[in-house]
Amino acid sequence: MPDYITQTLPKIVSVVNQKGGVGKTTTSINLAAALAEAGQKVLVVDLDPQGNASTGLGVAAQDREYTTYELLLEDIDLNDVVQSTNVENLSIVPATVDLSSADIELISNEKRSFLLRDALRQVQMEGFGFDYVLIDCPPSLNLLTVNALIASDSVLVPLQSEFFALEGLSQLMLTIREVRETGNKSLRIEGIVLTMYDARNNLSLQVEQDARDNLGDLVFKTVIPRNVRVSEAPSFAMPVLSYDTASKGAVAYRALAAEMMQNNKQL
Repeated sequence: MPDYITQTLPKIVSVVNQKGGVGKTTTSINLAAALAEAGQKVLVVDLDPQGNASTGLGVAAQDREYTTYELLLEDIDLNDVVQSTNVENLSIVPATVDLSSADIELISNEKRSFLLRDALRQVQMEGFGFDYVLIDCPPSLNLLTVNALIASDSVLVPLQSEFFALEGLSQLMLTIREVRETGNKSLRIEGIVLTMYDARNNLSLQVEQDARDNLGDLVFKTVIPRNVRVSEAPSFAMPVLSYDTASKGAVAYRALAAEMMQNNKQL
């Protein structure tokens, strides 16, 4: 069993929403890139079997020899599984479809909910000097997501600016409350970020108003606009900050990173 560290650890943030298509992976990639651009050393942990965060950060399928599957289930050394990306200060633990069977394999493990927490607290973590770890979670509240929540300091929730957006939040909040009670009492909400926002659309404005009325300061001031450059960037295997650095999407993710860093300074 590896040794674990007790010194200062990076801030670990799970990017979670059980609904698909809300901009979860897009936010993980681009927020990570914006934090890295601001001089923070960042690790993305791809915990989604689709592996889209890995693809979006330029890690080809054939280059994913060791992945989050091995990190969770094979007690692998962090030095073997952390890969650098083409973005300075940004590394990744990639994922493959192998991860889709992890839920079943985890059930028989008595520490099944704590494996990611232990993996990210190996003594080797200190050597990397990461400031932030962002965990891109699968679009479901399964054992992988519970592992992420127990491993994390906080939760970032991307919320699509569309009808029914707030409905799924109640189930997620319930899950977060259960994790606080059973495995991670210090888990907090980092914030809720509105994605795919269109200021010309009355529905986006209404969703924003509802979110701010109901959730107050939990909602980031920064909103992420619906932006074609953000949608195009993954097909070129890069964050939007690299693909089109002056685009509205890139500007918004820089603002989100700045707001998040400022919020953490005030804690």
